[in-house]
Amino acid sequence: RVRTVLNVRNLDDEEYLQNNFVILCTEKGIIKKTSLEAYSRPRTNGITAITIHEGDRLLNAAITNGKDQIIIAKRSGKAVHFNEADVRPMGRTAAGVRGVTLEGDNDAVIGMVCINRADANLLVVSEKGYGKRSLIDDYRITHRGGKGVKTINVTDKTGMLVAIKQVTDQDELMIFNKSGISIRIRVDELRVMGRATQGVRLIKLNDEDEISSVEKIEKMEDAS
Repeated sequence: RVRTVLNVRNLDDEEYLQNNFVILCTEKGIIKKTSLEAYSRPRTNGITAITIHEGDRLLNAAITNGKDQIIIAKRSGKAVHFNEADVRPMGRTAAGVRGVTLEGDNDAVIGMVCINRADANLLVVSEKGYGKRSLIDDYRITHRGGKGVKTINVTDKTGMLVAIKQVTDQDELMIFNKSGISIRIRVDELRVMGRATQGVRLIKLNDEDEISSVEKIEKMEDAS
């Protein structure tokens, strides 16, 4: 299935191709960085972007400028924050390197964000409808491959972590439940909280329901 769609500016601009990269992340915590130039000659049946090990699958992809910061979050409620420079560029068929260490058989990566805005916060959402936004400075920069630090206090009430987004006050969230219900929330209505707290209830769910997906959209002005 399709995992991500990336919007590129111009695949004929040599300077643009040489100075931008595609970052890939898998559910097992593998991260890979490849020059955008390697994708500048697409084929109708596709080209290999990463070699996936058995039992793993591609989760996320993003375009970076080589100087971004990366945050990878796990179901267990932890996130690792490191400089993109810690990941050297590789060829398209390479398998990548370890971006984060998982803890236990039930742990998995749930998302990756590439921090490229000084005014951004980090927003996380749990499977039972709790969420919050925190200062990115609350997440100390370490080296890739670590276990990370707590990004939400996972409890029976919150459930496991399911989404992580880079947000600003100009963004809104669309939250979709597995039961088919969706709601829209303005980010500026969510106060900034410490990274180790459980957050606040964003949406009330039935006992059998869970969050399915969280998408960030530009703030929409309501019609008068």
